[in-house]
Amino acid sequence: MDTYADLVFLGGRVLTVDAEFSVASALAVTGGTISAVGGRDDVAPLIGPGTRVVDLRGATLLPGINDSHLHGCAFGMATPPLSLDLGHPTVSSLADVTEAVRQAARRVPGGQWITGHGWDTGYLDECVSDPSRQPSRHDLDAVSPDHPVVLYSFSGHATWVNSKALELIGIDRHTVAPPGGAIVVDAAGEPTGLLHEGAQALVQHALPPLSRQERTDAIRSTLATLARLGVTSYTEPGLGPGGDGIMRGALGTRTLDVYRRLLADGELTARVGVLLLPTGMASTAEEFARALTALNTPGDADPRRLAIHGVKIFADGVVPNKTAWMHEPYVGGGCGSLCVGGESDAERIAGIQAMIRHAHAAGHQLGVHVTGDRAIDTVADAFAAAAAEHPRPDARHYVIHGDFLTAHSMKVLAAHGFGVNMNPTIKWTVADMEEEFVGAERAAYAWPYRAALDAGVRVASGSDAPVTFPDWRQGVATMMLRESKAGGRVSGPEQRIGLAEAIRTYTIDAAWQDFADDWKGSLEPGKVADLCVLDGDLLTADPHDIPQMPVALTVMDGRIVHDALRD
Repeated sequence: MDTYADLVFLGGRVLTVDAEFSVASALAVTGGTISAVGGRDDVAPLIGPGTRVVDLRGATLLPGINDSHLHGCAFGMATPPLSLDLGHPTVSSLADVTEAVRQAARRVPGGQWITGHGWDTGYLDECVSDPSRQPSRHDLDAVSPDHPVVLYSFSGHATWVNSKALELIGIDRHTVAPPGGAIVVDAAGEPTGLLHEGAQALVQHALPPLSRQERTDAIRSTLATLARLGVTSYTEPGLGPGGDGIMRGALGTRTLDVYRRLLADGELTARVGVLLLPTGMASTAEEFARALTALNTPGDADPRRLAIHGVKIFADGVVPNKTAWMHEPYVGGGCGSLCVGGESDAERIAGIQAMIRHAHAAGHQLGVHVTGDRAIDTVADAFAAAAAEHPRPDARHYVIHGDFLTAHSMKVLAAHGFGVNMNPTIKWTVADMEEEFVGAERAAYAWPYRAALDAGVRVASGSDAPVTFPDWRQGVATMMLRESKAGGRVSGPEQRIGLAEAIRTYTIDAAWQDFADDWKGSLEPGKVADLCVLDGDLLTADPHDIPQMPVALTVMDGRIVHDALRD
């Protein structure tokens, strides 16, 4: 034998995720490529003196996980030690948040900004018992009168600051919020310290931008976490000038430069696909067109490691802020709106249509952040109109989040070969709280996986980290069970899907989103050796147990990047 395998796996459940979802028991890797899949006899001739043979002992080998919507730099910046962890279950009350800030104020030099991420009123006791009780600058002033404090919500669509931060930012009762944003005020007209949507940019412009080293450290932290989770590919959904004002520029153009340096230095232990963000929220079609024309999109040395796939647009906000554009009113009134520039719904619809048409005609893949049902219908129709005006084979546009996909939007997406990127771990997180905004029926329907698959829509799954922790195992369990994080209550059981379908959303269909399903996303000879070994038999596991099944080994391009078997 001229060429022996570098790695051989025996005695396991090899989930190939091929067209039939066939299951093998052995696999071989040679030179970064899968060289054989089948039984012991198929791989035995490839075992040589230098081959590492892994006895799976019944464990599960599946394709490397592709988290198809994950903010890599932002996730690294949002996690300790770079930021306070304010997510559930680390904190469960406003008192817990203020105590974390109090401790930080004791150890941080005077005047330095204190940052935290992950707070969620649905998991803060005082807000749960009294929905009118919202986080306030006064909560933070009591423990940090001299340090400016900025705390980002789990969704990324709200920011909570103290009075010192408001002073440094220059926000007072006379400040006018930017288009598409809101500065929350109290009964006396004074800012409460909560900023929604586009108003958050006021904070970002006041913060010192991230240094190159901070960005590098953040991405390295993310890559290490993802390797431990079996994630070998992810999509950075929005890097560019439109992200310069988001999370201290974590989504800005300079972050893409850091990715290029990590690739050149051999440190990129996951494949990264990028959507460029020409403009932020509330831009006009004219501003978007100018920014898109000005984008610099040079090719990278290895497009299988770092690739720019297209551009991202924000169409509306999110349900918890009542900024998603809905057909029917929220509980308490209001339907939200599109967040593009314009004085009326008609102007905003024309604006999003023009932005989509321009990007499509320029040859870009489009990923559009859109959550409300009326907004999704608008975007799906705009995709179809752009494709009719400028026919392009296989554009693979997709809606991002798609919380309230309608039967109409699914039909349009399926008919044109477009997709949706949904977020099961967000469903798990918000299932209990969404009822107060949209009522029980709509909350149960949110993230309609079953309906989308049955309609023929290509569905990929992503965590939207740092909105949620990028644990695909919890995502798979949620797609199968539809149970909520807080109470374990079933939310929309008719939207459950099976294990094989759930795994496809994190592997081959996520690879489709990347224009890469011909070379990654399944375990077939000739495809790249991106692998994840899960300790235990995933096919027979109780879905409730899947989130606790350990990731034993992660391989990217034939290189072992996480190895608990030898630890």
